[in-house]
Amino acid sequence: MARQIHLVRHGEVFNPNRVLYGRIPGFGLSDKGMRMATLAATNLAGRERTFAKLVVSPLQRTRESAEPIVLALGLDVTIDDRIIEPTNAFEGQPMGGRDAAWRKPKYWKYLLNPLRPSWGEPYRAIVNRMMDAIVEAGLSVDDGDVVLVSHQLPIWMVNRHLKKKSLAHFPGSRECSLSSITTLEWSNPADPSHGLQIVGYVEPAAELAGDSIDVGAV
Repeated sequence: MARQIHLVRHGEVFNPNRVLYGRIPGFGLSDKGMRMATLAATNLAGRERTFAKLVVSPLQRTRESAEPIVLALGLDVTIDDRIIEPTNAFEGQPMGGRDAAWRKPKYWKYLLNPLRPSWGEPYRAIVNRMMDAIVEAGLSVDDGDVVLVSHQLPIWMVNRHLKKKSLAHFPGSRECSLSSITTLEWSNPADPSHGLQIVGYVEPAAELAGDSIDVGAV
């Protein structure tokens, strides 16, 4: 069983048009995003812990963010579709400015229930698939730590779930910056059925995040 589980968000994506890219293929890291990912990998390596497994979302930006971790920790990549970005009705659309999708009447039907949310995959469904993947990864190793490279909203849903907070929230309040690391441990290592708790959060790439383009999901 893993001693700790680290949830790493991907770095900045090359997105000059500032659209919500969601699951659209072809959105890889920017040059800055690669530097961010390297800082996250360096942070993990500097913890002087034993790492046993690396699990990665199938999208390009997460696979690219995992590359420095592979080099730093000497791990192979396991792809898991369960930790992917949620579906979203606004994919490919700008979310800010005069052309923002939410200003267009044809999209208003997706704004009826922000508590679910009505524009994409339900929050509860995101939690369920993420927790299944996290627990499975944590129990799949005999010892050491596990790293999962995922996306902001899925990681934030795990955060709110473990803290027993409402899943509905304002997107601007998420504590899950680019290339951040959220660390979990078993509440009772002798009995994994007691679940997981959050024991750490760091932003290794904070120095690069000030003017980053950060448009993944809402």
